[in-house]
Amino acid sequence: MATQQIPAQRADQEQRVVELSIQGMTCASCVGRVERKLGRLDGVEASVNLPLESAVVRVPASISDQDLIDTVTATGYGAHVVHPDRPGGDAHDHEHTPSLLGARLVLAALLSVPVLLISMVPALQFANWGWVVFALSVPVVTWSAWPFHRAAAVNARHLSSTMDTLVSIGVTAAFLFSAWQLAADPTLTQHPGMAGMDAHALYFEVAAVVVTFLLLGRFLEASAKQRAGNALKSLLSLGAREAHVLRTVDGERIEVTLPADTLIPGDEFVVRPGEKIATDGVVTEGAGAVDTALLTGESIPVEVTAGDAVTGATINTSGRLVVRATRVGSDTVLSHMGRLVSQAQSGKARIARLADRISAVFVPVVLVLAILTFVLWLVLTGDLDAAFTAAVTVLVIACPCALGLATPTALLTGTGRGAQLGILIRGPQVLEDTRTVDTIVLDKTGTVTTGAMAVDDVVVLSDMDAPGLLRLAGAVEAASEHPIAQAIARHAAARGRLPETTGFSSAPGGGVRGEVDGVTVTAGRAAWLEENGIRPTGEQTAAFGTAEDAGATAVWVAVDGDVAGIITLSDTVKEGSAAAIGHLRRLGLRPVLLTGDNRAVALQVAAAVGIDAVDVRAGVTPAGKVDAVRELQAAGATVAMAGDGVNDAAALAQADLGIAMGSGTDVAIEAADLTVMGNSLEQVAQAIELSRRTLGTIKGNLFWAFFYNAVGIPVAALGLLNPMLAGAAMAASSVLVVANSLRLRSFGR
Repeated sequence: MATQQIPAQRADQEQRVVELSIQGMTCASCVGRVERKLGRLDGVEASVNLPLESAVVRVPASISDQDLIDTVTATGYGAHVVHPDRPGGDAHDHEHTPSLLGARLVLAALLSVPVLLISMVPALQFANWGWVVFALSVPVVTWSAWPFHRAAAVNARHLSSTMDTLVSIGVTAAFLFSAWQLAADPTLTQHPGMAGMDAHALYFEVAAVVVTFLLLGRFLEASAKQRAGNALKSLLSLGAREAHVLRTVDGERIEVTLPADTLIPGDEFVVRPGEKIATDGVVTEGAGAVDTALLTGESIPVEVTAGDAVTGATINTSGRLVVRATRVGSDTVLSHMGRLVSQAQSGKARIARLADRISAVFVPVVLVLAILTFVLWLVLTGDLDAAFTAAVTVLVIACPCALGLATPTALLTGTGRGAQLGILIRGPQVLEDTRTVDTIVLDKTGTVTTGAMAVDDVVVLSDMDAPGLLRLAGAVEAASEHPIAQAIARHAAARGRLPETTGFSSAPGGGVRGEVDGVTVTAGRAAWLEENGIRPTGEQTAAFGTAEDAGATAVWVAVDGDVAGIITLSDTVKEGSAAAIGHLRRLGLRPVLLTGDNRAVALQVAAAVGIDAVDVRAGVTPAGKVDAVRELQAAGATVAMAGDGVNDAAALAQADLGIAMGSGTDVAIEAADLTVMGNSLEQVAQAIELSRRTLGTIKGNLFWAFFYNAVGIPVAALGLLNPMLAGAAMAASSVLVVANSLRLRSFGR
């Protein structure tokens, strides 16, 4: 993903997408600074993610990777390009790893406890206790607080400020003010019981305890972020490590065990029961059952045999399979899933831009408020200690950690959980689209029904015999990807070898035409026959209507311009489709069934799953599907569309929210906003619910982050809050936001 090329029409417009790992960011202000600096480069667009410590940057050809790294470095942070073989970054800012933060936290806690007890409990004080407290505080406000001081110094060199600036200034001010008072009067704590809460207050305990609380918050935050990212890491590590590749040596086929990443398209490899399939491919020999739960979330194994496609990282549960590799490396479904999840986690929803705009000016405003608080307290009360305490409290409580974590932690957790369930969210803006959707259009074949059409009957309407008619129809239909065409072709091929077809042509959702054994065969819908100048007689049309009224899908077959017969097929409703429709209704969505089949078939399916007859659109062409979506939109509906075929791609793109079934075609998946890797309609409902839940979590996080600062800063400025309590509250706010986001990990359990 580091240097993914994006096609462009002109060389000067050619762009790449580069992923950077960024070290040293601690809050929303850091994110805003990096985005602004990168955005000043000509043609560069950047989206920075705080929990992932990364940036996804769209870069024109004129900008090099080193230009990006130099820009980030000049901003005060470290950066390097993430390489495609190490998704998510291969290094982190060691200052902010849980292990080092834990060490700093342990030291701070061990020293802060005696500092706090001695300073606040007169019975524990002894002669010159202030100097002991001073000595115990020094390691806390220096080594333990070093990440805050270091970040503040880096930003200061660039005439900037972040939440670390507030922490560093507050802690340093409390420590230096206390040290100055103690140095000015070395006998200040000469007598036991002289608590530092009197006229000559010492604030060593404030400095030490604030550092401890903030380190605790950052440690818990770092640990939670690490857990939140585990879903993506688990996804990317699902692939098989080895493959048993078949090689021909001296005319004999032997198995050679090779690393899975050395496979190339065309290689054949053996998969035994219990082994992972090394990469995407097609079964060439054997039959078995494949457990796809790792990618699709579905627990029931899928039966496969020769000719069936299989996906890398899924598990063969029974039978010996020989698979021919079709896609390897970054082209596989697993890699595609990883890219989609990572890109979604690195993006930003529109709602998050509000937090970015506020954080850009937040820290300077807080610094001004702290100064004003100090001056006003000093002028109005003349109490230096009270003025100092209020100012430090404002600095400590205002840190915008929670604001910076509100959106990305929810995205990280929600999209990661989605990946575990086989749900891929293309980008954060999709979350907001799911909130407004009120109507969902469902393609019948492959979405509501199994899509596994089966031939029921061959009705001859000419002097040709049924086997001959089926043979001709099967030959021309074999060149089409449509489920109905494939069903006819499979049925015909099972009864004999099919002849070659030449001059093939087709219309999506209409029918096919080609030359077979010297005759022109046309098969499809009535409109397709008319388009080719073929008009059935009244008797033939009546026979066709009878077949459709019985609930079958009927296909015309004509030979050399004359109707030769009808082939009827049937489909079955997917198990769970009715429950899924109920789930969609509970989410406030109105289901609409869309199909190219006749109305009798469509009404039967609709009745079986609980869709109202007035919401059935039958006999719809692919272009008509787009028109149906537009018609609903024109009536004021916000439309989601779920489909799985090539003929659904245009409608998926037209819909306000496109949902592709992962069992469908690549073009359908590319046109969609949401992808469910399984073929269950329940996953569609689950995808919408997860998206809405993730958006709700983001909104909740932002509300509490804003509310916390809106209430906390005035309370601190009025002198109603102790700096130590402010530090604890600030740490708690960040942990609360991350913990709220982590609740998404239990979705669907």
